[in-house]
Amino acid sequence: MPPSDPLGSPVKTGSDIAASLDAHLAQPAVILPTGPGHPPHRMPEGPELHLASHFVNEACRELVFGGCVEKSPVSRNPEVPFESSAYSISALARGKELRLTLSPLPGAQPPREPLALVFRFGMTGSFQLVPSDALPPHAHLRFYTAPPGPRLALCFVDIRRFGRWDLGGEWQPGRGPCVLLEYEQFRENVLRNLADKAFDRPICEALLDQRFFNGIGNYLRAEILYRLRIPPFEKARTVLEALQQRRPGDPGPLAPKGGKSRKKKSQGAQQGPEDGVEVPPSPNKAPSRTQRAQRGLPKQTTAQVPEGTSLQQDPEAPPVPDKGKRRRRKATSGRHRTRKIKADTPSLEPEGTSAS
Repeated sequence: MPPSDPLGSPVKTGSDIAASLDAHLAQPAVILPTGPGHPPHRMPEGPELHLASHFVNEACRELVFGGCVEKSPVSRNPEVPFESSAYSISALARGKELRLTLSPLPGAQPPREPLALVFRFGMTGSFQLVPSDALPPHAHLRFYTAPPGPRLALCFVDIRRFGRWDLGGEWQPGRGPCVLLEYEQFRENVLRNLADKAFDRPICEALLDQRFFNGIGNYLRAEILYRLRIPPFEKARTVLEALQQRRPGDPGPLAPKGGKSRKKKSQGAQQGPEDGVEVPPSPNKAPSRTQRAQRGLPKQTTAQVPEGTSLQQDPEAPPVPDKGKRRRRKATSGRHRTRKIKADTPSLEPEGTSAS
């Protein structure tokens, strides 16, 4: 009997785990909302940064920013030496990083090149768009809109101050492809490096290695291992090596099992009558010789049935099968066949009782 987890489900191992993991990672991520009115529910990881980039792009699409970029005095991150009379803001996420690009508009003063910053959110980082006179606490970097119109501020808010930003717009070296936006490259990067010593570790530790799983953190690895019933201390290479024999989209080892059960069910459905009536009993369900002897009935053979008897005159009664032969005959009615045989049996006892 295969081992079971505390919930009673069989523990998956080997190729079953790998196929399930491949299918799971290929699914679109469920992303919780963030931004104004939606504080982060958990430590931000790949899905949260991906959604933060969408929020920045949607909220700032029609806005024009101007002036200097302000940094809070308590932040240890670098100053942002950028000033323009009119510029736009756009964002792009990759794994656990988000790139914010400040692009001066045509005619803006002073003339200058766009500036990009790369953010890592730490434990509590997020972006919020608020009125400039109602800044939230811990708003460590602020971008203000230009007049006319109400002055707003796009703020990078980080309560615990583990978040970081770097100038230049370069992704952090050593991080692998994004699990959300670069799935094919991500998958290839993992399978190509399975010989790396990182995959000697348990799968629960290997999933945190950003060289291969850029964007996956504590809560995502817990969700992945729990939903796929993967033992967390199984060696990572054991879990993932079966994926080398499969391509994305191929049916995994679990598919034939479901297919077999469906095939058996369909065969069972074909054995029944097409018109949906109840399946009649097979010929071996008829009274045995021992039962007939206990009832005082003679042995049923075709020789005992003279021509012109009531059995032949009844078109609904099927012929009695030969001795030693069992044939399944297509019945036209339900279980009342046996009752008709019993009703006509007394006519077999005395010879000559029926008209000859």
